[in-house]
Amino acid sequence: MVNTRRALLGGFATLPVLAAWPGRVWARSVADEAETALDAVFTAAAPPALAAGIVTREGLVWAGVRGVRRRGDDGLATLNDRWHLGSNTKAMTAAVFGRLVRQDQARWAMPVAEAFPDLTVDPAWNGITLDDLMRHRGGLLDGPVLNRAWLMAAHADTRPLPEQRADLARAVFSAPPAGPVGAFAYSNANYIVVGAAIEALTGEAWETVMGRELFVPLGLASAGFGAPKGEAPWGHQGGVAVDPAGIADNPAALGPAGTVHMTLADYARFIGAMMGGAPDWLDADTRRHLLTPAAGDPPAYAAGWGIGTAPWAGVGGPGPTITHNGSNTLWFATVLAAPERGLGVITLSNDGVAGQRACTALIPGLTAAAA
Repeated sequence: MVNTRRALLGGFATLPVLAAWPGRVWARSVADEAETALDAVFTAAAPPALAAGIVTREGLVWAGVRGVRRRGDDGLATLNDRWHLGSNTKAMTAAVFGRLVRQDQARWAMPVAEAFPDLTVDPAWNGITLDDLMRHRGGLLDGPVLNRAWLMAAHADTRPLPEQRADLARAVFSAPPAGPVGAFAYSNANYIVVGAAIEALTGEAWETVMGRELFVPLGLASAGFGAPKGEAPWGHQGGVAVDPAGIADNPAALGPAGTVHMTLADYARFIGAMMGGAPDWLDADTRRHLLTPAAGDPPAYAAGWGIGTAPWAGVGGPGPTITHNGSNTLWFATVLAAPERGLGVITLSNDGVAGQRACTALIPGLTAAAA
């Protein structure tokens, strides 16, 4: 179920909340344009459900949702529903690590061997840091470790999750990097290992640290891990709804790389914070580090974020953008935001294929409406 392919992007319930941000006063036409774009894409791509929002540093200023929680059922998706974010979890893991750096529990340039003093680390990892892993430039590849055998075993593994992640780190670092060090190679294993490092540094499960350092301070009351259960949309694969009571997500051990779920409004709070809306939670220096890509060959990838530029993204001209897609093949999530402008858009769906088409196609319409 792991999806390692990522394309980084440069009932009709709605929440037409109109607000203001510096340099722009919202007009009713913005909501109208966003609604029109949402209707058109939902009709053309036909996912089970599609949710979207326009966000500023303060959170959502417009949101809409179309479709049903489960194909073949009449239950409508709502703006209170929780959505699986897939690999957009990575930016959250990186932000929590940044919080630990500010608390002097970690360092950006912490070498792998220092983060895992109890492991025997192959000398070829000397000089490779957790920062390198968060930027997918440490030579760690998914293939040798996150193979089908690991996935099947991890689904059945009942040991504590920190123990499972420590075992993965042990397997990774007992051999030299499988890929070229310094070259970009997107890998979920990078973030599982970073999660294991967070556990080694704090003595607590990654899930516990996420709650204390991210969910509670930002008030993300809907946040959780794995496929959302209860009153929530189901993920779809091949157009068929997958019961969250079964195997509807990657193994829980993969959590730091991509198992968080939450509502659109809560995710918007996190995106607003990444644009500077919560300076008491994430200071400017930490945000700058998280959003600065590594020097070297393309793509420009920071700590859980693809970095680009757009004509609408600056104050009075072009500016930088941050973006990421997330999918466990049953859900799809996309975010594109402009930190300098304090403006972003989010699209979410409960289908991995039609949802990808819909989420990707809706981004330009929302940015045109908002910008």
